[in-house]
Amino acid sequence: MKKELIVSHEDDLTKIALLEDGRLCELHEEEDKNDFVVGDLFIGKVKKLAPNLNAAFVNIGYDKDAFLHYQDLGPQYLTYRKFLKDSVSKKQTSSGLKNFEIQPEIDKNGTVDKIIAKDDIVLLQITKEPISTKGPRISTQISLTGRFLVLIPFDNKVSISKKISSSEEKVRLRTLIDSIKPEGFGVIIRTVAEGKKVADLHNDMNQLIQKWENTFKNIQKNKVPSKVLSEDDKASSILRDNFNQDFVNVFCDDEQMVDEMKNYLEVIAPERKNIVQLYDSHIPLLEYYNVEKQLKQSFGKHVNIPSSKGAYLVIEHTEALHVIDVNSGNNITAGNTANKEHALHVNKMAATEIARQLRLRDMGGIIVVDFIDMTNPDHRRDLYEHFKTEMSRDKARHKILPPSKFGLIQITRQRNRPEKQIDIKEENPNKDGEIVAPIVIVEKMGDTIRTIMQKEKGKLFLHVHPFVEAYLTKGLKSIQMKWFLKYKKWVTIIPRDSFKYLEYKIYNSNKEELSGYSN
Repeated sequence: MKKELIVSHEDDLTKIALLEDGRLCELHEEEDKNDFVVGDLFIGKVKKLAPNLNAAFVNIGYDKDAFLHYQDLGPQYLTYRKFLKDSVSKKQTSSGLKNFEIQPEIDKNGTVDKIIAKDDIVLLQITKEPISTKGPRISTQISLTGRFLVLIPFDNKVSISKKISSSEEKVRLRTLIDSIKPEGFGVIIRTVAEGKKVADLHNDMNQLIQKWENTFKNIQKNKVPSKVLSEDDKASSILRDNFNQDFVNVFCDDEQMVDEMKNYLEVIAPERKNIVQLYDSHIPLLEYYNVEKQLKQSFGKHVNIPSSKGAYLVIEHTEALHVIDVNSGNNITAGNTANKEHALHVNKMAATEIARQLRLRDMGGIIVVDFIDMTNPDHRRDLYEHFKTEMSRDKARHKILPPSKFGLIQITRQRNRPEKQIDIKEENPNKDGEIVAPIVIVEKMGDTIRTIMQKEKGKLFLHVHPFVEAYLTKGLKSIQMKWFLKYKKWVTIIPRDSFKYLEYKIYNSNKEELSGYSN
């Protein structure tokens, strides 16, 4: 499978699209000033206890207090608390844990008010970003994630991913990590560590130890609340968690981010760093790779199933769960064997699309899928196995139940960020009863272009809705050609799927916006 990463930075927002064989499978957005990202470490202060929830609310500097459940304290909470207290008071003089006194584990069935008090300071990690009216979800079980390893303070165990099946490889990895891990730390060996050289794993371990040292130094600054360690930027995080030989290209339109990603690849895969390329064109990066178009096609209540000759999904959101109905369209009729085989074929295509939709929309909670009815038990079993295979690429924790007697498949899927919502409907420009006539907009474009040309000597680029682009460029005597004959300068017109009908923007050759209009 060919993977491509598309990273676009515009207006203090970074959009990261993951394409698999040209199909959009994941879309992440990150604001430049987003201070609460999954994986970040903070020092927070307990604001209040909620014994009825067996939880506490912690001030970490967000407008809503973070939620800390008792089960998220972790068995080593008392050890973390002592380490934090000693570090702040300067009694702990180094980040090393070799001789640190481990405290008794807390009772896993205990209550929060017996362990935590109001105004306590805690070292914590973001596990779920703020969603809707809720603050971040946090944990005091700290883990630092690298390319091949996960470093866990105050835990001496070495665990290995269950997906590594070779017993010889498990022994090799365990022996190697036991020899290089610092005392006082536990390690989880990730699946991607399989077959890796000693130098690669040692380098990853050193980076994680350096992260812990940076955390310790920031703790000693004694600012509460404050961030003490930032997770990798989103692009580097996706490279860290997904990068393998399937990646063929990483395109980015921001020079600084290109340098950051190349530096990251220089560490984890120096022979592949040249796959990161700077995209420099007046056609926006997401437009060029049809990301905007695929977004319009992939969101909404009805989603077509590719190559299915009319089958589609109906995706409903309720308060308690998500319901996905697979509709065959008009190409299946009950009865003969051929149609039963065809029902299985359409259901498999639907399962592939559903797996993609769950990743793309980042849907969480309970999802119920109503596939096309199949009476053959072998077909139901085949569909179930196919669905599990398609979902195996999903990094979010999930569980899939076998088909019920009614042919329903139930899924639970963990979600750490707000569900992606993209409105594919455009506003009715006539909603207030009056709009600017299109011909007036076109004249306004022409007048604006004429005014700009008096000052701007370089090329001009006009970004418009695809319908408007078609109108401006239609025929040999197009409006675009008339502008050229009138002003003696060619205006390049670029269609934008993300624009409203009468919206337009004019840019110069340096991609600086010179003028625009939004209906």
